[in-house]
Amino acid sequence: MTAALEAHGVALSFGETPALRGADLTVAAGEIVAVMGPSGSGKSTLLHCLAGILVPDAGEIRVLGERIDRLSEARRSELRRDRFGFVFQFGQLVPELTAEENVALPLLLSGVRREPALRRAREWFGRLGLDGLERRRSGELSGGQAQRVALARGLVGDPAVLFADEPTGALDSLTGEQVMELLVDSARTQGATVVLVTHDARVAAYTDREIMVRDGRVTTPAVAT
Repeated sequence: MTAALEAHGVALSFGETPALRGADLTVAAGEIVAVMGPSGSGKSTLLHCLAGILVPDAGEIRVLGERIDRLSEARRSELRRDRFGFVFQFGQLVPELTAEENVALPLLLSGVRREPALRRAREWFGRLGLDGLERRRSGELSGGQAQRVALARGLVGDPAVLFADEPTGALDSLTGEQVMELLVDSARTQGATVVLVTHDARVAAYTDREIMVRDGRVTTPAVAT
């Protein structure tokens, strides 16, 4: 299989506190992987390194064949804008924008004109059961609705890789299952690779494979079979 993401010997400390201690991971193109581990294990730090948000102190990270740990911040920002999608625990919608404007935001930042960007954004509302909510702001949405809007925002740009950090952590179990079904179905339809951080075994069950991070190291097999 072609690898979409590879991490070799990745280490990162915050001051005197090590967060990653030589983590290794390979994720195949189109694979959906759950990164699990106890609080403070380094799983979110690993995700942030893979996404180019953090730069490791040591090791090597390749995403889509490009070594990103040596790239400039400008180039990493370009990758995050054009090739990656993100879904976070609390959605992190922009409260001043409507739901459709929030979904369209990655397209607008990539230079797509406003009307075409909004048209593409609106296509997601029916797909995710959000019809009629296009003009609502985040304060007018339920937690599940807001997280589906965040999912649409993460996928609207057809990302090669979707990074999700506890995407159901703020939701009740039923709503979380609905969001995971939509996330997995949408990612597979688009052929996106997904790296998903979670502490919930029910969420991880939706993925192709689980890896465990403990004390800054990947402690389960890191290569897809």
